[in-house]
Amino acid sequence: MRRSRDRVVDKKRRSGNKKKFRGVEQAPTHSRHASAGVRQGVAHHPQSQNVKKLLEGIGTPELQPFKPDPFQLEALAALEFEDVLVTAPTGSGKTWIAREEIRRLLDAGRRAWYTTPLKALTNSKFQEFSEEFGEERVGILTGDRKDNTDAQLIVGTTEIYRNQLFDSLRGASDVDADLVVLDEAHYLGDEDRGHVWEEAIILTPPRIRLLLLSATVGNADEFAAWIGEVRGVRCGVVTRPGARPVPLRAAMLLPDRRLLPLLSENGKLNPEISRLLEETAKASRSSRGRW
Repeated sequence: MRRSRDRVVDKKRRSGNKKKFRGVEQAPTHSRHASAGVRQGVAHHPQSQNVKKLLEGIGTPELQPFKPDPFQLEALAALEFEDVLVTAPTGSGKTWIAREEIRRLLDAGRRAWYTTPLKALTNSKFQEFSEEFGEERVGILTGDRKDNTDAQLIVGTTEIYRNQLFDSLRGASDVDADLVVLDEAHYLGDEDRGHVWEEAIILTPPRIRLLLLSATVGNADEFAAWIGEVRGVRCGVVTRPGARPVPLRAAMLLPDRRLLPLLSENGKLNPEISRLLEETAKASRSSRGRW
């Protein structure tokens, strides 16, 4: 009896394992069909076409011979005689103007300062100029980094440059530079830090040429007139006409990893994003009501 019962139990076990085995065998088949369906749905989903259009053309452009824009050449010519405020959209090549003027000065044995409002940007420019002009010709000064401070070109934060101007007023040596570049000059209008740019402009000796770079100055002529008034040196304005050369593309990444264009073709908020925002707001109100 015991052997017979054992055979029955063993048979049930084998039958159960077989069912489990068959279940496992069937799962990949179902998964393959499901994946194919998802892929097919994505391939033909209208949203995927919008994302494809959003990402189209992004990548490294083909190398072409460099040709300066007229506004860049105009700014370089103006720097021979006056301070210059350059207003041009991001990606237009404002830094090229500063780099070429710095190159001319360094080759002539003269000196320059390049200031930025951020330590990260200062470090980036230091690396860029070190590769361009040679490490021995470029130094850096920030609140926590000092390297090669006797170099022909000093890259530093605007606060550090302003502090050196204050030191010179107290009897320390004058700032040894023939050109000072104030990158992101629109920080003059910043409520908390704008006074630093104001003091730097006012205290920079008239013998030092100023080159101010910005993408967002709306009242450039008024700004330049004030600079000329407080420094006693004329400040010219050079503006790049036209739209931004490198267009911005805005998108929203959803929690389910879908990428949606932020705007529709008519320039309004993507309807699907609007719907999701409404659903989120509704769910939030409902949750607060329960409590």
